[in-house]
Amino acid sequence: MFSPIKTTKVYEQVIKQIQQMIISGELKKGQKLPSERDLSEQLEVSRASVREAFRALQIIGLIEVKQGEGSYIKESFDEFLFQPLLLLFILQQSNPQEIIELRRIIEVEAAYLAAERATDDEIREMELVVNELVDADNLNDERRSEAADQRFHGLIARASKNLLLLNSLHLSTGLIDISVQEIRGKIITKEKNKDIVSSHHIRIFGAIKNRDPELAKSLMREHIDFIGIEYLKQF
Repeated sequence: MFSPIKTTKVYEQVIKQIQQMIISGELKKGQKLPSERDLSEQLEVSRASVREAFRALQIIGLIEVKQGEGSYIKESFDEFLFQPLLLLFILQQSNPQEIIELRRIIEVEAAYLAAERATDDEIREMELVVNELVDADNLNDERRSEAADQRFHGLIARASKNLLLLNSLHLSTGLIDISVQEIRGKIITKEKNKDIVSSHHIRIFGAIKNRDPELAKSLMREHIDFIGIEYLKQF
């Protein structure tokens, strides 16, 4: 099935082999992939290389990771993202710091504009998502929390009414979604951090609702800086 790999760019070869197996039909849509440990043994590579390959394949939309279940080939490739930004991130081995910097550039300004331009309907939608996020956090339902977190940041960008900013966000959505997922996975395990992040979302929403762009911008910067510092401690 899988062939042993001996090369310097190991994770790229793992990606290539999985892609080829999908194209040939050996791997089917919806099929579960071997675990990181099993696949690393079959390919005779490190688990870190397999993990990096899985992460890249998830970013570009070929596989999905189901919490507690494993990694699966996507049922649909409609959202398959061979976008230049994503490919640059993968092939040039960009680091987590760069994703944090990208989020700071896009999302801080988006929060400012959203506070100026959000419609009443968009405010109500944000409020529902923030309430969903808080409820999920209280129930320790990380899957719901993660989804609500991603949606909240997306709603802020949409409410900015800046098409170039929104399109920039769309180009980097895969990266940002993975960033949210990984950040929550690494820093929300601490109860203190969970409370801080939840408070950030509530306060950012409050500033947008109260039409205070400077405060919204400041709070979003505080949020991105905090999660960046906490996340990068893991590396």
